[in-house]
Amino acid sequence: MIQLQVKNEISRLRAVVLGTAVNNGPIPKEEDAYDPKSLEHIKAGTYPKESDMIKEMDAFNAVFEKYDVKVFRPEIIENYNQIFARDIAFVIDDTFIKSNILPDREKELDALHYVIDQIDPAKVIKPPEEVHVEGGDVMPWNDYIFVGTYTADDYPDYITARTNNHAIDFLQKQFPEKKVKAFELRKSNTNAKENALHLDCCFQPLGKGRAILHKNGFLIEEEYLWLRDFFGKENIFEITKDEMYQMCSNVFSIDENIVVSEQNFTRLNNWLRENDFIVEEIPYAEIAKQEGLLRCSTMPLIRD
Repeated sequence: MIQLQVKNEISRLRAVVLGTAVNNGPIPKEEDAYDPKSLEHIKAGTYPKESDMIKEMDAFNAVFEKYDVKVFRPEIIENYNQIFARDIAFVIDDTFIKSNILPDREKELDALHYVIDQIDPAKVIKPPEEVHVEGGDVMPWNDYIFVGTYTADDYPDYITARTNNHAIDFLQKQFPEKKVKAFELRKSNTNAKENALHLDCCFQPLGKGRAILHKNGFLIEEEYLWLRDFFGKENIFEITKDEMYQMCSNVFSIDENIVVSEQNFTRLNNWLRENDFIVEEIPYAEIAKQEGLLRCSTMPLIRD
């Protein structure tokens, strides 16, 4: 059995699901793109090649091996994108919550049945249908659960709006002892620089009391300021619009002082080292073209 435990984003990682780029399928048609950044690369003829993405994910896997983390990979579905394991489910405390995801992506959960079968069935939950939620929008942070959302009336018009207000109520009921804190995110179906697809596209808590933030990802300034004050302005690495577009906030912590980051994030990686983090740099720029990066590719199951 797998004894789930995830209290936050930074405690020492022991077990994780890492997506896969194997048999990733053909380049999507423009009308099938799930986000504006993928659409941009489909149009430009620069959509990532499967072979390049496999190499990038192998590099990520090698870092997990280095730190003795147990890695689960999805079963391969032919011609299917299974890179972003974070979207399809997430763990809070000892509970595995299946996301209500875009209907086309249900198969991705089936490919993890051998993992889910090792979890106490009483600890596996599927939210009711009206609850839209994806793991990229949900961040357990000790006594808090931070949630990115979009609750305006035009929610149905945005394929980029993935978590609704029903998710906030659901999580609060599910975890009554925690404070669920919601943040309205900026959405665009067409402009990747004006779109925070998930909360982890504009915010990431780190160890040592630090965090990465992008102000324009938040629709409501007070909510951005709340987060900035929560961590303290002096502990924040504020990323630019271009850095958000490159997915600079979507790094991944293996421990309070170990961060896996993209090798081109020079400004961020230098800042991390100045703040005494060990930075494991890997190539991940091809996967970034699909508006997801390191956190998006992982689903932690056990942290100390």
